[in-house]
Amino acid sequence: MGETAMVHSAMVTYTSMIALLALCPPFVILLWYTMVHADGSVLHTFNYLKQQGLLNGFKSIWPTPSIIAWKIIACFGAFEAFLQLALPGKRFEGPISPAGNVPIYKANGLQACTVTLITYLGLWWFEIFEPSIVYDHLGEIYSALVVGSLVFCIFLYLKGHVAPSSTDSGSSGNPIVDFYWGMELYPRIGKDFDIKVFTNCRFGMMSWAVLAMTYCFKQYEHTGQVANSMLIYTILTLAYVTKFFLWESGYWCTMDIAHDRAGFYICWGCLVWVPSIYTSPGMYLVNHPVNLGTQLAISILLAGLLCIYINYDCDRQRQEFRKTNGKCLIWGRPPSKIVATYVTTKGETKTSLLLTSGWWGLARHFHYIPEILAAFFWTVPALFNHFLPYFYVIFLTILLFDRAKRDDDRCSSKYGKYWKLYCNKVPSRVIPWLY
Repeated sequence: MGETAMVHSAMVTYTSMIALLALCPPFVILLWYTMVHADGSVLHTFNYLKQQGLLNGFKSIWPTPSIIAWKIIACFGAFEAFLQLALPGKRFEGPISPAGNVPIYKANGLQACTVTLITYLGLWWFEIFEPSIVYDHLGEIYSALVVGSLVFCIFLYLKGHVAPSSTDSGSSGNPIVDFYWGMELYPRIGKDFDIKVFTNCRFGMMSWAVLAMTYCFKQYEHTGQVANSMLIYTILTLAYVTKFFLWESGYWCTMDIAHDRAGFYICWGCLVWVPSIYTSPGMYLVNHPVNLGTQLAISILLAGLLCIYINYDCDRQRQEFRKTNGKCLIWGRPPSKIVATYVTTKGETKTSLLLTSGWWGLARHFHYIPEILAAFFWTVPALFNHFLPYFYVIFLTILLFDRAKRDDDRCSSKYGKYWKLYCNKVPSRVIPWLY
């Protein structure tokens, strides 16, 4: 069994994997229906399902994937795949894998983001395409993504068995675990098309930005104006996504890319969960415009931008530290660090530097705090009439705290005594002085 599969199979039971495989697709449709057709009220949706009978009620609200939905998905996916391959970008080497491989990327995410958003805005401005069409067929799009992405994950499972792209692959011996966690760490089509970069970054994250703009366009078409609550959501979301692509090469060094394999958990999540769950506050605001007072609106916007900047600066500090091999300044001073050694699966001894100052001296995963707060600030313009707009914030909190624990467990196994030394120097895992 591979390193990643062993960690995950120990952490998540076989039963919970099956439950997630079964429950995630219906939840996406239920969330869309509740936001768009049930006034954002979970109670309204529950009462409808109760009156109709659970199975019949759910069948009645599940939209059938339409031709236009498939066309929208295909055009968007093909456009992003083209930009990923065609746009120029610097060569970037990812971290050494457990099998000793060094993945090579072309860092052109910021260019792809810029071209995508300008193109989408231009299509609307010159009346070539009406973005509200996306919103009007949103349920059909999600339904198509649910089905299409499951088929795509089956393809990844078969590819991992038949034609793996590197030696960082293998079976756990359990087909459910293999399908859920994935067979390959770095699956590629040909030499240059990295599948996880496409699913996680160019489809998942890019769709988040495009849908944020879509919701803004739809509210303008529906009401003749854009409420400042929607503007705050859209500005903060676009700022966060732009920040992500500015830092994309750093993301390629994180757990999602460097340690989690390409299976249902990562790929289906980015292809379906991100476009639906992550965008849900904006989906709610389309039909629930809130005009906040000027002072409150500016305060929320500035607080959100500050959190996004801190999140970016945390990642920038670590990237600069790694890039210069520790020969840089952190908050105007030489960085505090621990020199750690580890052994790869091939038996080779390698060295890593662990940063223990700046933001990374406050907590081992402090960067998760401003990320969670940023999500709260682009959600809070919806106010508190309904619970569902805050589902993403709650989900993100659980996800990141779990990820912090998984990363700590992985680093403890990798670095041994050096990780203990690091934890003694930076005792807080996420929240300084508390946790």
